[in-house]
Amino acid sequence: MKIILDAMGGDNAPLAILQGAADAVKELGVQIVAVGDQKKIHACVAEHGISLDGMEVLHADEAIEMCDEPAKAIRTKKNSSMVIGLRALAEGQGDAFVSAGSTGALHVGASLIVRTVKGVKRPALASVVPGGENPFLLMDCGANVECRPQMLNAFGVMGSVYMQKVMGVAQPKVALVNNGAEESKGTPLYQAAHQLLKANPSIRFIGNIEPRDVPTGAADVVVCDGFTGNVILKLTEGLAKTLVGQLKPIFKRNLLTKLAFLAVKDGMKKFKQKMDADEYGGAPLLGTAKPVIKAHGSSNAKAIKNAIRQAKKCAEMNLSEIMQENLAALQAAESEV
Repeated sequence: MKIILDAMGGDNAPLAILQGAADAVKELGVQIVAVGDQKKIHACVAEHGISLDGMEVLHADEAIEMCDEPAKAIRTKKNSSMVIGLRALAEGQGDAFVSAGSTGALHVGASLIVRTVKGVKRPALASVVPGGENPFLLMDCGANVECRPQMLNAFGVMGSVYMQKVMGVAQPKVALVNNGAEESKGTPLYQAAHQLLKANPSIRFIGNIEPRDVPTGAADVVVCDGFTGNVILKLTEGLAKTLVGQLKPIFKRNLLTKLAFLAVKDGMKKFKQKMDADEYGGAPLLGTAKPVIKAHGSSNAKAIKNAIRQAKKCAEMNLSEIMQENLAALQAAESEV
């Protein structure tokens, strides 16, 4: 299994990217194609003692910055690590692509260079989020700010396939984010999407879900447009960080609270691990012809390693092909109505 990695994308590139790649080679048995400035990569590994065993370097003398306008960057920075990496994926030089770089540029680049499966015009950003007993998949998380009802219906199909094949959920429950549980709630977009999802035979649709119920695990796949999804994701991340941060001073207050912490130490460790976004690594762009994973811009080595793990699993499961089959079946069913 060969994973193509954008070595220059993200706030902590190239150090965290290369450290995560080296860990992935050891733990996951993958081969890595690190795309980026050859001199900077070799200088980084030499300075920090990172092994390049199992890795090859594909030179790219440009990098797309977070401040770059996405479409313009993809068009003009042909020698950037992201563009060269996506092109390598499209040409079959690897099985999946991982980047912690600009979300907008990755979305545009994946759509134009790697292309999408039939029935998908624009891929959706899907993020695995901690919640309740088990994590849930939130999509779209920011790639498609404005959506049509048919797009939200397709998100339900793709999200359901992902949770089945990658996360091991036998019959994923799919819900539509709304401001009420009734079918009549929401904007015309959400009302129309509700009817399409309700009539969709390939998913287990459980109806609308209110934002307060999203973190409880009431649904395995939570469908929404990219604007709503990004707000939910950022709020969830901020709230989780705040809650975990508030616990530490409580337990340090006095001797009794310190003793109480010893009693719940193991449970707190598991709770913190459960709420750690780095455990999931990144968000797949579902709907691309080959697996593309977007790691968080501030990813550390652990997050990059787990993003590579996610990419490997998507490729092993032939996720793009399975989604193509499910979306084709959906289109056939819609044409008969």
